[in-house]
Amino acid sequence: MTTGWPSAPVVYEIDTWPWMAGVAQRLGHPVTLADVPDEVWDETLPPGIDAVWLMGVWERSPAGLVVARANEELQRSFHEALPGMQRADLAGSPYCVRRYRVDEHLGGPAALATARAALARRGLRLVLDYVPNHVAPDHPAVVEEPSWFIQGDEADESKEPVAWFRAAGRILAHGRDPYFPPWPDVAQLNAFSPGLREATAQALADIAGQCDGLRCDMAMLLTNDVFARTWGAHAGPPPSEEFWPSVIARLRRSRPDVVLIAEAYWDMEWTLQQQGFDFCYDKRLYDRLAHDSAAEVRGHLAAGRDYQDHLIRFIENHDEPRAASALPGGRDRAAAVAIATLPGATLWHEGEFEGRRTHLPVFLGRFPDEPVDADLHAFYHRLLAVVAGMRRGEWTMLDSDGWPDNPTHADVIAWAWHDEVPHHVVAINLSDHPSQARIAMPWPALAGRSCRLLDLLDGRTFDRDGDSLVSDGLYVDLPPWGQHLFAVTT
Repeated sequence: MTTGWPSAPVVYEIDTWPWMAGVAQRLGHPVTLADVPDEVWDETLPPGIDAVWLMGVWERSPAGLVVARANEELQRSFHEALPGMQRADLAGSPYCVRRYRVDEHLGGPAALATARAALARRGLRLVLDYVPNHVAPDHPAVVEEPSWFIQGDEADESKEPVAWFRAAGRILAHGRDPYFPPWPDVAQLNAFSPGLREATAQALADIAGQCDGLRCDMAMLLTNDVFARTWGAHAGPPPSEEFWPSVIARLRRSRPDVVLIAEAYWDMEWTLQQQGFDFCYDKRLYDRLAHDSAAEVRGHLAAGRDYQDHLIRFIENHDEPRAASALPGGRDRAAAVAIATLPGATLWHEGEFEGRRTHLPVFLGRFPDEPVDADLHAFYHRLLAVVAGMRRGEWTMLDSDGWPDNPTHADVIAWAWHDEVPHHVVAINLSDHPSQARIAMPWPALAGRSCRLLDLLDGRTFDRDGDSLVSDGLYVDLPPWGQHLFAVTT
């Protein structure tokens, strides 16, 4: 990239509103982003990260809050996640944006600027959200710019009343993902509207002036093909130009350095990369690490570097279940080592390292009390420290084989990073049973030398004969979900 960012950045997501509630509780008084003490920043931000995503800083909608209070299904999920929830704990959805102005609860724009400066002093960049598909029903544009929205008529409203609402004398669509029911607290924008495209480019430029990276929510919904299939005649004819190339080209004229991250699903990562995004969610890898076998993960990682270098890998974020609960028994650690050592960007989530198990709905402004898993916390901090700066040079998937009476080698995945000495080898057992394998080493120059392998995760060292490594491979015997991260020296 030419943005000044690292080629494989590590991003740490903070759920801003509940995190700030925790800071206020710790300090004993209300705080804004401008009031966060240095020691709190230093304790919150783990080593080895490059950027902080402050999720949910924009002005939340009073109208959306009314909808959330009245929705019985949402209320059940709130009380399940936060027993004893109080009225003040319901902050409203950060993806029901009334205005792209930092919420006064967090201190407004000046407080965000102070927080950004605090991050910059630590060598960290700031990432903020943009929600291109919809806005709050009380967003000023609902009244002032009706052509920016999907509009219907009384027949639409009668046929599917939950999908439409009335505002300023018009019938407007609620926002939606075509595979799920409409979102009752937001108004659907029309991606085919020229006025909306111009406004989106301006909004992105305004936000980019306050940060170093933009995470674009549900970015695939705005592609011409998806939008036309979702909204049909309500959207009008598709323009000749795609939505994202149109608005990104305008943004790049004023902010060529800002990094763009697309939340992407349905195997549309490559499409969005080609349309201008620097990184796209690798949800497919998440699903395979969480649910599938080593063979599926290995097949996924066979893609070319030109694709993989522009993915952002994760095993948890605010939309997914907590890794400690969704990937039990050590699977979370195996998956963590994988995403930390693969090409592309890495996304970690506040609370992931501490072993939080409650998936907090984004509407809520306070975390439940949960014990810290000290051992897991130490594991993550060591992992981030040892992989910092490791992902350089050539990356190669490594073959593993075994023995006719022991098929467990098929559960081992392995890869190597080739750089100046030391080289690095990663081996992971993606199964709930012990596995043994011989991993083919990619360095013929090891022949005739004595080699030392230092496991950066636990500090153990193994001395091996280079001739044996080249001819027979590296033998590993891994416990369930076990991992090695070797630095190889001669």
